[in-house]
Amino acid sequence: MRLDSYLARIGYTGELRPTAAVLEALHLAHATHIPFENLDVLRGVPIRLDLDSLQRKLVDARRGGYCFEHNLLFAAVLERIGFTVTRLAARVRYRTMSVLPRTHMMLLVEVGEGRWIADVGFGAEGLLLPVPFAAGPESHQFAWTYRIVTSESQWLLQSRHVDGWTDMYAFTLEPQLPVDYEVANHYTSTHPESRFVKGLTVQLPTPEARTALRNREFSVDTGTATTTRVVNDADEIRQLLEGTFGLPAPPDLRIP
Repeated sequence: MRLDSYLARIGYTGELRPTAAVLEALHLAHATHIPFENLDVLRGVPIRLDLDSLQRKLVDARRGGYCFEHNLLFAAVLERIGFTVTRLAARVRYRTMSVLPRTHMMLLVEVGEGRWIADVGFGAEGLLLPVPFAAGPESHQFAWTYRIVTSESQWLLQSRHVDGWTDMYAFTLEPQLPVDYEVANHYTSTHPESRFVKGLTVQLPTPEARTALRNREFSVDTGTATTTRVVNDADEIRQLLEGTFGLPAPPDLRIP
């Protein structure tokens, strides 16, 4: 783990000790500097999950990725600093009524102050800060609020909306092995019904707003209001990728 290069990538210059404060600061810096994106999936480029490949792509090439890439890299960073990390898997429930496979990766992080759910790779309304691992307490993160609740034999991460709480994903505490993520990653990046195969998604949050490009819809969500517009011009989409999200726009990118 080339820690100095990673810290420069996320613009972090603070202390490096396994504390809750450092976990929060690193989580926020990562989430707001490395985009959530699926450009390589649309290009048919294999998604590699070994640490060298993750660093070359997300750090050296200043690209982004999706959950496996983000959270595997973040887990390696945390362990290098001295945190105890358990790699977990979840079923996404966000905006779906279907029962989906466990194709989302997130982390359980242990520090002296307790245990936290960390997740820098959800996209959509994903966490900006880690959430204390306890049922019930609300976690206020700028304009967004989250909580963890129990449901039968599993845990749910929820986000609060005007009309109530929305499930983001369901998970258990069963540790996952690298091969588990390889199988899930293959499905997510190649199956014709995967949402990442079917359409473009690029997202980057800040404490003030969440900016997203989904196919040709560009949106900015401040937590209290969302503005959207359709971008029909392919050149403008490439300009958004490079200017708004800080991503190189590959010439062979297929834009749905």
